[in-house]
Amino acid sequence: MTRRPTVLIASPALAAANNGNWQTASRWSRMLRPDFHTEVIGGWHGQPCDVLIALHARRSADSVAAYVAAHPTRPCIVALTGTDLYRDIRDDASAQDTLRRATHLVVLQDQGLAALPPTCRDKACVIFQSAPPRQPVPPPKRALHVIFVGHLRAEKDPLTLLRAAGRLANRNDIRIDLIGDSLDDSLAEAIRGGQASLPTFRWLGARPHADTRRRIQCAHLLVNSSRMEGGAHVVLEAVQSGTAVLASRIPGNIGMLGSAHQGYFEVGDDASLAALIERARDDAPFLARLRAQGEQRSALFSPAAERHRLHQLITAAMQRTAMHAEAPQDNR
Repeated sequence: MTRRPTVLIASPALAAANNGNWQTASRWSRMLRPDFHTEVIGGWHGQPCDVLIALHARRSADSVAAYVAAHPTRPCIVALTGTDLYRDIRDDASAQDTLRRATHLVVLQDQGLAALPPTCRDKACVIFQSAPPRQPVPPPKRALHVIFVGHLRAEKDPLTLLRAAGRLANRNDIRIDLIGDSLDDSLAEAIRGGQASLPTFRWLGARPHADTRRRIQCAHLLVNSSRMEGGAHVVLEAVQSGTAVLASRIPGNIGMLGSAHQGYFEVGDDASLAALIERARDDAPFLARLRAQGEQRSALFSPAAERHRLHQLITAAMQRTAMHAEAPQDNR
């Protein structure tokens, strides 16, 4: 019986974190079975494997450095996050070293390649993340249900949503829910204050992924106000649920939704966000167009497409290793 190759996925976040890195690692591990033996690990410390996939260039830098030193000819694949692409690889030495050491790089949306140094683009590919499609809810009758999903940290910019909610305080037909854990005390204090003063705004805290996905499906509108994204999983989950999306105009969101999407607002512009939310409530054709534009991108986010691209990458990486192993050695 042929031995199944072992693929280890090093993720700086494991199940308890319930964030995008963990969701990616867990899903990729499932998708690679049964062709590969897979396991998600917190870091590489000598565990035997044929391929290492590391999520996050900076936070997995030690794992990548150790693995490449121990196995210089084996595939080392690094999947890049938003903080990697749009911050760390510009000025963090460990993230830059990871780019050089990796045999293959993965970005999660089609604007990500442009953020890489030109010398690294030849070893990079795009793998869109995925989620199974779900049946959308009917258009709003009494109230427009808006949802924001993201742990409270500066990169997600939840305060733009909060300020927009304040501008809509007199609209009882617009309800806004925020799902996410408290990772920043000052942001949590501001969000708690908003919840206390705005009857149409709720902070629901952290929720299990299944419950969050159900709430996205039941919402009419998802807001992503991030300052940087590698490819937000909640955006594709909204698209796959028929939920319209309003998003900050950043490369990570444009790479997911396309340049023609009509639901963009500038980073931090709560007035524009509030106006878009209000328009989605009052202008049914606008909300329908946002949904339709998402639907046009939905094929990118199918599980079958992600599984195919992932298997294709692993197979090509292992073939490259085999070719190097078979190449004649120079004994001079």
